[in-house]
Amino acid sequence: MANPDKLKLVKDLSHKAIAFSIARVPNSNRVYFGCSDFKVYEADVSASKFEPKDLYAHGSYVTGVALAGKALISGGYDGKLTWYDTDSKKVIRSEEAHSKWIRGVFASRDGKIVASIADDMVCRLWDAESGKPLRELRGHAEKTPHGFGSMLYAAAFSADGKYLATADKVAKIKVWEVATGKSVAEMEAPIMYTWDPVQRLHSIGGIRSLAFTPDGKTLAVGGTGKIGNIDHLEAKARIELFDWAAQKRLVEYTSDKYQGIVNHLEYAPDGSWLLGAGGANEGFFIFIDAAGKKTLRGEKVGMHVHDVASSENAETVIAAGHNKLAIYEMKG
Repeated sequence: MANPDKLKLVKDLSHKAIAFSIARVPNSNRVYFGCSDFKVYEADVSASKFEPKDLYAHGSYVTGVALAGKALISGGYDGKLTWYDTDSKKVIRSEEAHSKWIRGVFASRDGKIVASIADDMVCRLWDAESGKPLRELRGHAEKTPHGFGSMLYAAAFSADGKYLATADKVAKIKVWEVATGKSVAEMEAPIMYTWDPVQRLHSIGGIRSLAFTPDGKTLAVGGTGKIGNIDHLEAKARIELFDWAAQKRLVEYTSDKYQGIVNHLEYAPDGSWLLGAGGANEGFFIFIDAAGKKTLRGEKVGMHVHDVASSENAETVIAAGHNKLAIYEMKG
């Protein structure tokens, strides 16, 4: 069983670009990751020499990768979704999916549905195998309260695939019924949104990560607290927990030690703890108990962490970020 007390760094793997997104091949040491050099890579993180293979490119940053069966689906700031067949080793489909930057790509656990989110404030659901569009989820405002363009940063499927949560820059959260596209809950985490009316006339923050508990009853929301200096992300890492069906906030957790944005959230397979990963100039892992009441473990990571991929039992955790991948183990 994965034990945060046993967390240790086992490998630092340098890379020439920033890794924004990562997906792990089940029951293997192989990963796919998307980068700031517009490319999607494949690599074996257990190899004695780290030699990522360049597979294909987008027209801009690759900000989302997801594995659905034998298909790797990637999305980028070019607004495109690309399907890559991991068996035949070739691109099989590319769609003009969104009119603005894609912020993330997510696959349901059964690999049948893929969700893409973008700054056009639309979440689109796709049949993972055929690439056929299934439905659009619209309900996030295109503008912030001060009239600037908003951003749709985060999404997460429930473990059973019945629900999808989405969240935006102004810290609005929506939960959708996947089968119908119906909006079934709406919440807010306003402390995660900062507006600076003096220095920059600029807003920053927003909800950057979401995760359902394994039983689907609680939704974790990650971001940052109110930002004092918007140029340096001087705010504490923040996580809130919601009983989403009741549309009720359960817990507000603020880190005493780590500053920056929580870019990734995931629960232990048994639901006993929650991992938040992110950063500002430096990165962090924060493990909290499932109730969100206490910190179980904090760890400084030597980069801003953008995404995380874990093994099935969570004993291996692969962090993707600025110019490297970092491999951690926590075998209990």
